[in-house]
Amino acid sequence: MARILLVEDDASLLEVMRCLLEAEGYEVCPAVNGKKALEEFIKTRPSLVVSDIMMPEMNGYELLEAVRLLPEGITVPFLFLSARTERSDIDRARSLGVDDYLFKPFEAAELTNAVRARLDRRRVTELFDTRTAHLQTVIMLANVIETRDPYTAGHLERVRRLALSLAFALNWNPEDIAILEFGAILHDIGKIVVPSQVLKKTAPLTKEEWVLMRQHPVIGAHMLEGVDHLKAAVPYVLHHHEWWNGSGYPSGLKGELIPREGRLLAIVDAFDAMTTNRPYHSSMSAVDALDELARYRGIYFDPNMVDTFLQTYKL
Repeated sequence: MARILLVEDDASLLEVMRCLLEAEGYEVCPAVNGKKALEEFIKTRPSLVVSDIMMPEMNGYELLEAVRLLPEGITVPFLFLSARTERSDIDRARSLGVDDYLFKPFEAAELTNAVRARLDRRRVTELFDTRTAHLQTVIMLANVIETRDPYTAGHLERVRRLALSLAFALNWNPEDIAILEFGAILHDIGKIVVPSQVLKKTAPLTKEEWVLMRQHPVIGAHMLEGVDHLKAAVPYVLHHHEWWNGSGYPSGLKGELIPREGRLLAIVDAFDAMTTNRPYHSSMSAVDALDELARYRGIYFDPNMVDTFLQTYKL
């Protein structure tokens, strides 16, 4: 639950805003002036500050300056509320690092929309701030997988690019796309327990070898479940071999019961497998692979996602 520090010296307006924000599911920490707000900020470390400007003891500008001097306050979104609309006031607020400016009087929806927008942006920012460090670890793990299976060299990078392109075309939001990148790179991590002789085998796999190979999505999912920043990528790892008609593995899920992460990755994973040389088949052209996807839409693959892939793939 997001915690909002709400600062306003008008008690009645403070109460109205508190009720509005709590009704939206936020935890609200009220303060009647800047001095009390600064104390509350240090104590509660809010996700967002919503503050009036003209207040006794410490005004909004002074509060913003004090918050920005705190290590934990540098990136916290700050939303000003004010009846002052002079250009000089707006310029001063922006120079101090305010994130948004809401003029009084305002409608309830204006307040809740502004708060939601700032919190959504902060979540995305935090995700991408940590993403680079996590991505380095993910790439290292992926390289370990690929060194055990030379036939799939470059597969993970190609699947990553194809998956990102399809997700953009499907209008997925930035947060989901960032998670998709981890999932695409790590989707075969469970193969780390599959013997190399099985991965490299050119003859058909035995029944026992197929049982072993088909365990890799479950094994990979178990590996990621214990890593907090990778848990969200588990559906890509666990479900990328599920088929639309229910004939896939490991769970035999069917249609939209397959999480969309698995449905998307199944398409790009299959396309790359068809267009590269493998121990068990030679590569086909991109045109032929696209024809195969079209042939099996609604059988193995989500038909709507296949249609988008066919429309947006650049030969």
